[in-house]
Formats: sequence, C-alpha cells, structure tokens
Amino acid sequence: MHAAQREQLIIEMLVERGFVSFPELDKRIDASPATIRRDLEKLENSGRIIRVRGGARLARAEDVEPDTGHLRGVPFHENLSRNRPAKEAIGRAAAQLCRSGDSIIIDGGSTTLQMCPYLAPLSLHVLTNSLHIASALLPQQNTSISVPAGTVFREQNIILSPYESDGTEGYRASRMFMGASSVGSHGVMQTDVILVQAERRLIGLADELVILVDSSKFEAPTGHAVCSLADIAVLITDDRITDATAQMVERKVGKLIVASN
Repeated sequence: MHAAQREQLIIEMLVERGFVSFPELDKRIDASPATIRRDLEKLENSGRIIRVRGGARLARAEDVEPDTGHLRGVPFHENLSRNRPAKEAIGRAAAQLCRSGDSIIIDGGSTTLQMCPYLAPLSLHVLTNSLHIASALLPQQNTSISVPAGTVFREQNIILSPYESDGTEGYRASRMFMGASSVGSHGVMQTDVILVQAERRLIGLADELVILVDSSKFEAPTGHAVCSLADIAVLITDDRITDATAQMVERKVGKLIVASN
C-alpha cells in the first residue's frame, strides 16, 4: 500500500469515527507499525490530525489559537472573480435542486453565492453563515434568513464559532450547499480548522450534502478534511473537469452534475 493510500485510509477512518486506536490502524493498514507512526506524524505535521494516547483523532478548532480575526485561505473578494462563468453555471444548477418551501443551508463561498439570484420564487428557509449570502437574499421578500452566532471574519465575511453551541442546533435542512478549497480522493478539504469544525456541525443538520466546486478545485487537494467523498449526495462542477477526475468522483459520490456555461 502506497503512502497516499495509507493516508487516505487513515483520514477516512477518522472522518467516520472521529478517533481510531493504533491497534485498529495496525489491523486495517498493510504496513509496519513504524511506517504507520511515520504516516501519523506526517498527517499531524500538516495539521490534519492530532495524535493522542493510544491513537489519533481529527484536528478540531480547539486545537488552534482562538479568534485571531483571520482565516487561512484566499480572501472572498479575490475568489469572487476567479472562474466566474463556471461558478455562475454551478450556482444555477444547484438552485434547480431546491423545491418550494424547502429549508436549506448555504455555506459561505464565492460559488454558493451564485445560487442566490435563482431562489426568490421558492419561499425558502435559508440558514447561512455568510454575510454576503444573507445580503443577497435580503431583497427576496419570501425568503426566510437565519444566521448562526459567532465571530465575523472580515476577509471572508463569514460568521464562525469555535464552540458547539451557535444557535443552529434545532435547525433541520433537506440539503446543505457547500463549497471547498479543494476536493480529492481524501475528501472535501478546507484550509482552516475553525472553518472545518463549523462546517461539520452544519453538515449534521442536513439530510443531504451538495458540494459546489469549479473544476480547478480538483488540481491540488490540500488542507484539512471536512468529510469523505462518500458523504456527498451530489457534487456539481463545470465542464472542464477531466474524464479521469469525473470517473473518480462518480465512483464515490451519490451523483455528479456537470454544469455548462
């Protein structure tokens, strides 16, 4: 088993369980104990896991210094103009999955923002952590808008809380629409652990997860795993996705939608 395969298996086990013991890893992974320890050390150095007594767990928001006022990653205003036509097509295709009266979650992002112009006729109940998305939905008189409690991170214009209670616990959604910094065989990735923790909580409130990513997000998957590809009901991307990547996605997610401009 190659190093990348071992790391993928470790992350998938942690995403599924939250914690895995070293004996479990030794049983599942075709490698020596010394090799597994080196894999864990590499994953810990990258910030994706925390090694604890007897095994390892996924990194959480509590493992980083709280509220610096900044998130790792590209500021929102820079992302907004990147691959804009592809993002608009993806947002339009995502909006077509919504039904009148639905309760949904729209996670902050430059691609998920492109859903908003198409939602006005649907009388939706929308929970969003994005001030940009809330602002785009405000003129829609029949769209109900909720936001969580937390700290505003200005560069992304997003509201996040490192704590379990952010006022969203009683919300239930048919779908959550979410972007990503990258997507690969390891799963859906984000650059900041605080964002990962908040998104995992929101995913738990929805019946289905819909991922919106333009095809450039498959090029160099790095960061912290939010969830595995198997957790995705629908993935929407643009028509520049390669055949090899499309086949990989189709093997692992519920449904792949390729949106054209």
